[in-house]
Amino acid sequence: MNTPSIRAVITDIEGTTTDISFVHKVLFPYAHEQLPEFVHSHSAQPDVAEQIAAVRAELKTPDASLDKVIETLLYWIETDQKVTPLKALQGMIWADGYQRGAFKGHLYSDVAPHLRQWADAGKQLYIYSSGSVQAQKLLFGYSTEGDLTPLFSGYFDTHIGHKREALAYQHIVSKLQLPADEILFLSDVVEELDAAKQAGMQTLQLVREGTQAGTQHACAASFDEITL
Repeated sequence: MNTPSIRAVITDIEGTTTDISFVHKVLFPYAHEQLPEFVHSHSAQPDVAEQIAAVRAELKTPDASLDKVIETLLYWIETDQKVTPLKALQGMIWADGYQRGAFKGHLYSDVAPHLRQWADAGKQLYIYSSGSVQAQKLLFGYSTEGDLTPLFSGYFDTHIGHKREALAYQHIVSKLQLPADEILFLSDVVEELDAAKQAGMQTLQLVREGTQAGTQHACAASFDEITL
């Protein structure tokens, strides 16, 4: 793919820069295992208390017990729910795991060289993932390729909007203050690419192993096939 007008690249994580199995077989199980003790022992900590309150608000039960909050969070992990307070708490738990060396953030081997090349060429790089901004920074900060966070100009999560809705991408365009057609969005998910395209962005689907290629967007099997 050759897109000479691109000034900014926004990339998804799961299935795009990172093997989905890393998230589902390493990060999610770790959070599931650690969450009950973490929430119990940190419930008075302001940032944790804020997320506990947010879970109660989601349940529409302001006096829900802490055990009920934990039960709900575990259910959300088990059913892969994209709920903001869960993502925030997972990020806190993963931070501890990364810092203790329990795991490193997985990246496909083709990703880091091209991120560095694009940043060196003056392209603005951003992440947009359903995982929290904190979780995004941890994955790239403690990655198998070292700390890549200096390459990025910014990060977006579900606070900006849902990834399958065009309004979220319109908000991002407004934040970047660039023409929408000078922004390239990379993802493995057709519905996300559809939403970005509706907002005027250029789009490209990463078709990694196990991904079904769509017909409405340019495709690449790896970052090696992307030329900006």
